[in-house]
Amino acid sequence: MSVFDEPKIDCHNHVFDPARFPYIPDAIYRPAGQEIGTAAQLMRVLDAYGVRYALIVGPTSGYAEDSRCLLDAIAGSGGRCKGVAVVPLDAGRAELERLKAAGIVGIAVIPAMNGVAYYADAAGLFAKAAALDLFVQVQTVEDQLVALAPMLEASGARILIDHCGRPTVEAGLDQPGFRTLLELGRSGRTFVKLSGQMRFSRESYPFADTRPYTRALLEAFTADRCMWGSDWPFLRAAERIDYGPLLKLVETLLPDADDRRRVLWGTPRRLFGFGH
Repeated sequence: MSVFDEPKIDCHNHVFDPARFPYIPDAIYRPAGQEIGTAAQLMRVLDAYGVRYALIVGPTSGYAEDSRCLLDAIAGSGGRCKGVAVVPLDAGRAELERLKAAGIVGIAVIPAMNGVAYYADAAGLFAKAAALDLFVQVQTVEDQLVALAPMLEASGARILIDHCGRPTVEAGLDQPGFRTLLELGRSGRTFVKLSGQMRFSRESYPFADTRPYTRALLEAFTADRCMWGSDWPFLRAAERIDYGPLLKLVETLLPDADDRRRVLWGTPRRLFGFGH
């Protein structure tokens, strides 16, 4: 059985539908052309590759805190999709409860775009997320996680790290940010997406220079706290990226069939309640 036949959940993708949901006026980036990926197009991609469920991440590009496109995609998926939303730092409990009822399972924290200082006063938001059992999904670059980790740990929330922590690939496994990520993995309350290799690799597909990082994450987190995501529709890609080769790469990253089943299916299904 190949990865194309095995049960799968894609835990990182986005939807963009500016014809139905115009971008916010001050959008930091406005996806266009082949970067646009509507909910209907996403469903066709999932169908083509045998992906049963998807976790859709609200993007800072185009929409930021405007979650209408995201919530519409979830509502129209027939239970096939759940989401992670970008919310204001002062979002109240009632707003978070409304989002959770609409299929949101986490809130996005993006120092990679906003910087760490932006979240200096976010402890209250993280505490609300913890109280509602919402994940705090974090995307960092370089060593940003070092400064952010104490607040995340103190929040009591479950933490989900995007794109392998986006380490600086030439800096090695002992760079402070990645070392902090491995320590969080061993704590048992943090999870990581084995995704986004194209975001931090210095090489073309199959991104061989990222392999030591994925191996270290699997060792620290185990397959029970790792998941996979495609990052479709591949915003700002430096070169052509296709869904099929990314999925095929999972067989190289996870040659053991049991590990693949846990990362692709068991872990995200358990954490996000897909199919329940």
